[in-house]
Amino acid sequence: MGKFEQEAKDLLAAIGGKENVTAVTHCATRMRFVLGNDKKADVKTIEAIPAVKGTFTNAGQFQVIIGNDVPIFYNDFTAVSGIEGVSKEAAKSAAKSNQNPVQRVMTTLAEIFTPLIPALIVGGASSWSAKCLG
Repeated sequence: MGKFEQEAKDLLAAIGGKENVTAVTHCATRMRFVLGNDKKADVKTIEAIPAVKGTFTNAGQFQVIIGNDVPIFYNDFTAVSGIEGVSKEAAKSAAKSNQNPVQRVMTTLAEIFTPLIPALIVGGASSWSAKCLG
C-alpha cells in the first residue's frame, strides 16, 4: 500500500472518476489534470483531502496542489486509477480543448514570444548600457 493510496482514491472519486480524466501529469508541486467536464470536480471534497493544499484551474488544466510529495502522490494516483500519465506537453495540448477562443489566442502568443524574452532582455540591456556608459 502506497503512502497516499487512500487519498489518491479519494481524489479520483472527487474529480469525477477515471472517465472524467482526459490527461494527468505533474510538476514540482502540483497534479495537473485535463478533465472532460470541470464541473464534475468537487472542489470542497478535494480540498478536504489531507494531502491537498489547494486547487485552481489555469490554461484548461485543473491543478491540485500537493507540495513536495507530489511525485509519490502521482505514482499512487496512477496506480490506483489505472490512468497512465502523459508528458507536460501532451497535457498542455489536451488542455487547449478546454480553453475558450481568447485563452487559445493568448496561449499561442505566449508560446511564440516566451522564447524571445531572453534575447529582448539582453538586447535591451546592451543598448541601454551603450547609451548610459558610452
